[in-house]
Amino acid sequence: MLSNPADEFDLLFKNLRLVKDGKLKRSAVLLFGKDPREFVPNAFVKIGRFGQSDTDLLFQEVVEGAGFSLADATLEILEKKFLVAPVSYEGIHRVEQLEYPKIAIREALLNAIVHRDYAGAPVQVSVYDDRLMVWNEGELPEDLTIDDLFKKHPSRPHNPILADVFFKGGLIEAWGRGTLAIFEACENQGLPKPSIELMGGGVCVTLFKRKEEKLGDRLGDRLGDRLGDRLGDSQKRILEAIEKDPKISIVQLSKALGISTTAVEKNIKVLKEKTILQRHGSAKGGFWEICISR
Repeated sequence: MLSNPADEFDLLFKNLRLVKDGKLKRSAVLLFGKDPREFVPNAFVKIGRFGQSDTDLLFQEVVEGAGFSLADATLEILEKKFLVAPVSYEGIHRVEQLEYPKIAIREALLNAIVHRDYAGAPVQVSVYDDRLMVWNEGELPEDLTIDDLFKKHPSRPHNPILADVFFKGGLIEAWGRGTLAIFEACENQGLPKPSIELMGGGVCVTLFKRKEEKLGDRLGDRLGDRLGDRLGDSQKRILEAIEKDPKISIVQLSKALGISTTAVEKNIKVLKEKTILQRHGSAKGGFWEICISR
């Protein structure tokens, strides 16, 4: 056993084939460097939340850091700022489940990080009302088609050293089953089948939400006669927007409804007084809850 931590570190990197002629390879910097972008400028993930169109960018985030932990760091940001975890109950137990399965998002991110072309654009995650897209630059191997990804297929990573370290670290398998895990996770959560397509010089994996029913068909039925004539049009639209995104802000509500922030706040006050709406947490990190059984 080596007594010097530095010697153990050097041996680990040699065993992972991250050293050549006594110097660290670029893969070592990408995987474990404090700032990989110093050497590979596009070694990061860009996340954008879009509204009604691709030109309607609501807000965005950049996730940087060591590639070995980049997928988990990105998933954490998505959970906190971009995705919704609708609340349900199993008996007396409160259950919160993300609108997309974590395992599917994580697998899509890991695939993008391992297979991307690092000379090109960063990994891009686009979040919409009804779907989440993970795109990475880089073409498929010549003898591998999109159809092959929907079944068991050989694993041919664009960056084999990164893939080998991810495999040895337990983050991925080496059997070409990553896309199958995405499909299975979505099916288990009752979501539509994801799509995979070639797009803009890269590969894009898209996860889809369940088709939302209209407010009157779903939320109105659950609230019963407390909705309907008792609420104004703006209040109904506020509830509809919150139903889609419990983390939506006052400013975003104002923009979506085309009314002032003061008007939004007055209507929310009414909804709170009717015990239909409740706020949990801070203005930045909290969320709205539509109260059904009060």
